[in-house]
Amino acid sequence: MVRAIVGANWGDEGKGKITDMLAKESDIIIRYQGGSNAGHTIINNYGKFALHLLPSGVFYNHTTSVIGNGVALNIPFLVKEIEDLVSKGVPKPDILVSDRAQILMPYHILFDQYEEERLGKKSFGSTKSGIAPFYSDKYAKIGFQVSELFDEESLKEKVDRVCETKNVLMEHLYHKPAMDPQELFETLLEYREMVKPYVCDVSKYLHEAIKAGKR
Repeated sequence: MVRAIVGANWGDEGKGKITDMLAKESDIIIRYQGGSNAGHTIINNYGKFALHLLPSGVFYNHTTSVIGNGVALNIPFLVKEIEDLVSKGVPKPDILVSDRAQILMPYHILFDQYEEERLGKKSFGSTKSGIAPFYSDKYAKIGFQVSELFDEESLKEKVDRVCETKNVLMEHLYHKPAMDPQELFETLLEYREMVKPYVCDVSKYLHEAIKAGKR
């Protein structure tokens, strides 16, 4: 059985609590969209937790938690969130990250901050988590997918190409220092090592799980 929880309001509908409740009798819990700007507060025997990237349901030993390809994947944030759970006595959850998930880049957060500064009193009141610039790049097809971290030659070429475009905005719109392509490339290689233990072809995994009768 596949059950989907969809928020049709403006957030804060209690999706996390419903997910946590259904996770007790589920095998797999999938976060399919959104980013670390979201928050789900869970109170259980381990304590009180504010989850941001991890799906509610990571507290159950029998579950696998999946970060799907629609998530704005902040890799350092994800790793820290897992470490924080473990440091508070929660058994390390079984996590899978889609190889097609798009990565929230360090410059997305910078652009979010700089645009708010530029707009001044007309700013949107962003959480400055980089979410709007992330989705803008995703739809423009200039974002980075997790799978791209594992082809260094192509990754280096893309980093150079993206930096060339982004630095026009950095220098001439925001009047900020240009990004260093080599520094960004090395950051992405660090991200690769962080996320490597969790990367999975999630579509294939879920297809096989459904055929096997998991829920």
